[in-house]
Amino acid sequence: MDKVKGIDPIDVQCYVNQIIAKVEFLNPNEPEFLQAVKEVIRSIIPVLVKNPIYLKQAVLDKLVEPERMILFMVPWVDDEGNTKVNRGFRVQYNSAIGPYKGGLRFHPSVNGSVLKFLGFQQVIKNALTSQPIGGGTGGSDFDPEGKSDAEILRFCQSFMAELSRHIGPYKDVPSGDIGVGTREIRYLFSEYKKIRGTYEASVLTVKAVGYGGSFGRKEATGYGIVYFVEEMLKNRRMSFNKKTVVVSGSGNVAIYAMEKAIELGAIVVACSDSSGYIYDPRGLKLDTITRLKEFENKKISDYVLAHPEAIFVEGSTGIWSIPCDIALPCATQNEINSVAASQLISNGVKAIGEGANMPSTIAAIDLFLENNVLIAPYKAANAGGVSVTALEMAKHSKSLVWKREEVDSKLQEIMKDIYQTCKETSEAYDCPGNLMVGANIAGFLKVADAMIARKVSTG
Repeated sequence: MDKVKGIDPIDVQCYVNQIIAKVEFLNPNEPEFLQAVKEVIRSIIPVLVKNPIYLKQAVLDKLVEPERMILFMVPWVDDEGNTKVNRGFRVQYNSAIGPYKGGLRFHPSVNGSVLKFLGFQQVIKNALTSQPIGGGTGGSDFDPEGKSDAEILRFCQSFMAELSRHIGPYKDVPSGDIGVGTREIRYLFSEYKKIRGTYEASVLTVKAVGYGGSFGRKEATGYGIVYFVEEMLKNRRMSFNKKTVVVSGSGNVAIYAMEKAIELGAIVVACSDSSGYIYDPRGLKLDTITRLKEFENKKISDYVLAHPEAIFVEGSTGIWSIPCDIALPCATQNEINSVAASQLISNGVKAIGEGANMPSTIAAIDLFLENNVLIAPYKAANAGGVSVTALEMAKHSKSLVWKREEVDSKLQEIMKDIYQTCKETSEAYDCPGNLMVGANIAGFLKVADAMIARKVSTG
């Protein structure tokens, strides 16, 4: 987009403050959404100063509002014959670049604030991939933990009975997230196929390879984080080799981030789950963690039964007190606050690779930047998963078959490109090294220009 004469930064700051005040007024008691919005729009002030057309076209006013937010009831029957009721959601946030694309999350913590935050950040993240996909998200406050396969199947069937009205290969393409793995996607896809009477393979992604899924998707988010951090370290003439790494979480993202870090020569000394964390300064055994978490569905505390040389500590927040060179927060939002950030800095951390969505508070990020700690921002660093699901969509549309090595090669190139885009954008807007600002601005520019070019107002 051609630049026009800039305007007074003070006027832009006043405008941004008005937008923040409006968002706070219209979205009370939604801390996750408010945090995500504030982080992005404060980063893009230099863009608004240089390009007043974004103000004239009210791009920011539109961007902080989802195009559509769907709330529906999900009744289902448990194994005792009792009827249960949960809430279902789909937030179709922005479709300026392509069909809505984002996960489905089944977890008791799911609410409007969490999903609007996830949808908002998904818009920026998806734009960074350079794939033709917009941003969205959804899910339910249903908790799959402790439920039988039959109960999960019945819930998924009821959930899809309503969701099927709002999704489609060229409209909205959900994928998996917390609580929604290949089993749940299989149940959801089967019900969608039954309702629609057609085999629309690309309507849901993160399917198993045997029925339309992509090789490498399971590993993509974890691998992508490490690929991004690797590029970031190279810029400082560093690498993962012989570096100590602490990873929060022990789910899919964390496991494959650990796997790739170890492959690159790192020593992973700690990981966690909701009950606590395990620590071994000599390095953890990934095969044991994978067995416990992926195949046996056990707590991380059971690790010490097989490896008594390690220690287990209750409470997952203490993991950031462990000295490390590289920290990979892959658990949940806001898990690193200013106290945890101070501990990491005091212990000599050199780089943070954000694997979870918004794992660091704004105060923590400020501390990292002030102390010259490298930060791989989540919008960029964990874009590997959605990048490969976009490849899965393209594969379906062209009836292609890619080998695992081909997908991994494409993923590496995508993550390198995202890193380079963030780096160059941060430098272009006088914030060299601040990849978070670079990611926010680069993603915003792609979405904003598309909104103006296509005169997007609603979905």
